[in-house]
Amino acid sequence: MPGLTIGDTVPNLELDSTHGNIRIHDYVGDGYAIIFSHPADFTPVCTTEMAAMAGYAKEFEKRGVKLLGISCDDVESHREWTKDIEAYGGSKHKVT
Repeated sequence: MPGLTIGDTVPNLELDSTHGNIRIHDYVGDGYAIIFSHPADFTPVCTTEMAAMAGYAKEFEKRGVKLLGISCDDVESHREWTKDIEAYGGSKHKVT
């Protein structure tokens, strides 16, 4: 399967997330999503990127855009990493 590009429809995957089990299309609904990936939790560059996105989350929400970060790590690792992201970025907005 070729990779996805901007504007492609993402498969309706069922995922475990920091907000529980979700299906991508149900999570996004009638709005839009920015889906971004990172190689692993607790990496310095990814932490700053996630903090920056979390800082803008409310502005994205106003425009009907949801954020979805994907990595190969498990949900428990994401929950622990969220503490670092919040500490770095000062944001208490939850990262999915």
